Amino acid sequence: MIHDAKHPLDPLSAEELSAAVLLVRREKSLDAQFRFASVALHEPPKSVVRQFQPGDPIDREAFVILLDKTTGTTYQAVVSLTQKTLHSWKPIPGVQPRIMGEELVACEQVVKAHPEFQEALARRGITDLDLVMVDPWAGGHYGFEEEQGVRLARALCWLRDCPTGNAYARPLDGLVPVVDLNRMAVLRVEDHGLVSIPPHPGNYTGEFVKPRAPLKPLEIVQPEGSSFEVTGYAVRWQRWQLRVGFTPREGVVLHTLGYEDQGRVRPILYRASLAEMVVPYGDPRPQHFRKNAFDLGEHGVGMLTNSLKLGCDCLGEIYYFDAWVCDSHGEVVSIPQAICLHEEDHGILWKHTDWRRNHAEVRRSRRLVLSFVATVDNYDYGFYWYFYQDGTIQYEAKLTGILLTGTALDEEQPHYGTLVAPRVNALNHQHFFGMRLDMSVDGEHNSVYEVNTEAQPAGPDNPQGNAFFAQSTLLATESEAQRLINPLSARSWNIVNPCVLNSLGQPVAYKLIPGENVLPFAHPDSSILKRAGFLTKHLWVTPYEPEEHYPAGDYPNQHPGGEGLPRWTQANRPLENTDLVVWYNFGHHHLPRPEDWPVMPVAHIGFLLKPTGFFDRNPALDVPPSGKHCHS
Repeated sequence: MIHDAKHPLDPLSAEELSAAVLLVRREKSLDAQFRFASVALHEPPKSVVRQFQPGDPIDREAFVILLDKTTGTTYQAVVSLTQKTLHSWKPIPGVQPRIMGEELVACEQVVKAHPEFQEALARRGITDLDLVMVDPWAGGHYGFEEEQGVRLARALCWLRDCPTGNAYARPLDGLVPVVDLNRMAVLRVEDHGLVSIPPHPGNYTGEFVKPRAPLKPLEIVQPEGSSFEVTGYAVRWQRWQLRVGFTPREGVVLHTLGYEDQGRVRPILYRASLAEMVVPYGDPRPQHFRKNAFDLGEHGVGMLTNSLKLGCDCLGEIYYFDAWVCDSHGEVVSIPQAICLHEEDHGILWKHTDWRRNHAEVRRSRRLVLSFVATVDNYDYGFYWYFYQDGTIQYEAKLTGILLTGTALDEEQPHYGTLVAPRVNALNHQHFFGMRLDMSVDGEHNSVYEVNTEAQPAGPDNPQGNAFFAQSTLLATESEAQRLINPLSARSWNIVNPCVLNSLGQPVAYKLIPGENVLPFAHPDSSILKRAGFLTKHLWVTPYEPEEHYPAGDYPNQHPGGEGLPRWTQANRPLENTDLVVWYNFGHHHLPRPEDWPVMPVAHIGFLLKPTGFFDRNPALDVPPSGKHCHS
């Protein structure tokens, strides 16, 4: 048997990845022009997972996406690693899988070698090709006839001031080579005119920046080790139980998350992940209007995951999970220390001072942190799940890295960006994060209610005009469940199990509480909103379907749009008292500041899932005092 998995949801091991690639190659006699865009666990049905007991035999399968570079055809395959057979093989016409790392490297090489590109550099006085940096971006879909069926990359170009300098500070604005990635040939070199290069290098590393006076040490010490337990990919901590997954597209995935209460583990989430990330830019000029990135569907944040470093990315007593992925040639690549698990002090959990007795009772909050970091060209993203002792779940994205820039003309204050250095225009943009939350609040019989706070009209029932109340409305169908945030009514959404009541007779629930958010500013008929139509709403709810994974569809790269949530929800399926998936989209609106340059301080954005009647009372009452450091 070709696996070492202890549970059906364990990510594929290095051995399993290799076995899947070899089996597909053998069964389909693949030639050297086939590329492996993705190899990942083909997750078993929920019924298999729920019935599994330790020691049971496990039928392991791999889901494989391939590209035939000769014909441009994309294929999907399912491989049984247990039976050593190819279960399915089918072409997927008219789609493009993600851009692969090999293509990025080869694209830069072919662009630099092209005579027309070299001539364009010469017109700008550039002779040292080693200082030129080429960032291939997906081409999107704009209906141009000559691009139909061509696997495209548009190469954004930059110039370092020295071999270790910050290239993003010096854009070669208006120079955009366009490359056919399957033939690895330059189709054309778009040159929108000579623009002088910004003069400042914008360097930020320790090589160039003199540090301020050092800080005195701040040590995070756990002399007896951490309080969590890890067995394989299973984690237990402070009544929480969960499984850690990982895919090349999504990065970290949560599986079978539950909280132990009154002697049993109560399920909350069956599966949760970031399912898409879209970054639209807001400059309409010819060299900029196609800058719209689908960082999961076009690249895969799992493939771009960093190896984390103790004391830098993570601090304290750390447990690391390694990750394994396949490159485009089917070779297994290890990402050591890809996922970080640790505990953090988080201030006061609860407190009350009885001033009459001169007595204070206080408990400190500790949270469990599960995180990974991915670098997508100029931007770096940290993705964090936090688990609190009171049953709260928090998701947070941390944005840092380097702004995407163009060149500002002399004395120009850019209209669609911000001047962040002399002649450096940081472009206006947004970051949208699309979450897929496969809910299981005390089981699969869930419904979603929207909760808005309303003022009681003045009158006999409200003579002093001070009253307000919460109005709860069932979202009974998919069309009713397409919603926007409304902070003015304190809008939130309760995921309720109407079949389970707490001791007060209330249905148990978890509440989705929005944080910072925004909508796109692109026109409804724009290419980006045709392709990412799910961004027009903050909340969608669908009945669980095993094939509905990604809100913009399975293959957004160069797709004209209309796939994913906008298509699925046309059926207007019923949602009450059933197995539900909640899709929550949140957006960071970035009008750049000079303080974001040359590398930006972290911006934080996310949301909360809080128990709402899920427990009979505060579930953190039994958290012990903090010991010798805290005296009542």
